[in-house]
Amino acid sequence: MNSVWRETAEPFHFHPLKENKNTDVLIIGGGIAGILCAYKLKNVGVDCILLEATEICGGITQNTTAKITVGHGLIYDKMIRRFGEDQARLYAQAQIKACEEYAALCQEIDCDYETKDSYVYSLHDREKIEKELIALNRIGVKAVFSDTEELPFETAGAICIEHQAQFHPLKFLYAIAKDLPIFENTKVLALKPKKAMTDYGEIGYKKLIIATHFPILNKHGGYFLKLYQHRSYVLALKSAQNLNGMYVDESDKGLSFRNYRDFLLLGGGAHRTGKKGGCWQELEMFAKKHYENAEFVFRWATQDCLTLDDIPYIGPYASSVPDMYVATGFNKWGMTNAMAAANILCDLVREKKNPHASVFSPSRTVLRPQLAVNIFESVAGLLTPTKPRCPHLGCALKYNRAEHSWDCPCHGSRFTENGKLIDNPATDDKKI
Repeated sequence: MNSVWRETAEPFHFHPLKENKNTDVLIIGGGIAGILCAYKLKNVGVDCILLEATEICGGITQNTTAKITVGHGLIYDKMIRRFGEDQARLYAQAQIKACEEYAALCQEIDCDYETKDSYVYSLHDREKIEKELIALNRIGVKAVFSDTEELPFETAGAICIEHQAQFHPLKFLYAIAKDLPIFENTKVLALKPKKAMTDYGEIGYKKLIIATHFPILNKHGGYFLKLYQHRSYVLALKSAQNLNGMYVDESDKGLSFRNYRDFLLLGGGAHRTGKKGGCWQELEMFAKKHYENAEFVFRWATQDCLTLDDIPYIGPYASSVPDMYVATGFNKWGMTNAMAAANILCDLVREKKNPHASVFSPSRTVLRPQLAVNIFESVAGLLTPTKPRCPHLGCALKYNRAEHSWDCPCHGSRFTENGKLIDNPATDDKKI
């Protein structure tokens, strides 16, 4: 069940760590956020090292739909009401800057970069679309109301933001990673003050960036309550429909669409990890109804960290651990948020002010309705009297029949049927 990206890119590999080393900045996690952090730090002359427990881009990064856009669902109207117009504008500006940086970098990299208009549609609620349009215009993002004639069903309308983009994420990342100080198959076993312990050596550091999708340190920052995880599914269809734009439903459980070469990438079937959802079956039923002659060529699933308020946590990990930083909770919009994270963290580790950092601060309030849901799920998982249990914090695992895995409904860790770790925050395999 490899993604179309994994099947159409030539991977670039790095040796494991084989000796003790020292560095100014240690980055843990070889996904898009960690690689972009290393790339930016190296380019400004900062000594850094990136450690990846398996292979770079081997986790969530390889399973994205790779849309580069400011249009992150219908979040800007909510953001203005929660945080004010200035903070919403800063968030949008961070995304716009990220889009511009991708456009510049991709001029020199063969990664199938294409300019596309981005659409966020609603099936039934035109008022939501109109409110979001007002919000976007207030903060300086040019957006217009649009119909969705390309889609095979009627909608209440969509927001269109022009001149956004899509690309091949692995071709892009392998190209920028090849000259970086990366060590693959080097798992961090323990963190001591200013030192990371691995199977093959120790790395002394001055500052630490944790970019492991879900943060790996439980006792600092409360991320196991501030984050929850969603799974979603993608089918790559051949002989389906060519689209001129990228589309996403404003509902978390809706569908997304984009093309790659002669494939239509149909996404959806989302659900909280460890819960039931539509999975690929939902997508297959939709495709058979609307694209009768289509062939199912690739299928894959992904997992996203969601925050309490739709904004990622980027910045100092916690007040109790100085010189430690985090990038997590990209809320299904990992391409631009990863670039924003790299920009912010590159400044913060050099003790420079960043104009967007305040928006993403991990220390902002947790008093949001989603917190109660996360606490309930954690308590329910802990009290469920079944086995096997998750080694992360002891919640009962649920069997995922669609993917033949054991999933944790509390925090989103996943394991194969034999107990091998698939997705964090757990850091070890589980005896099943």
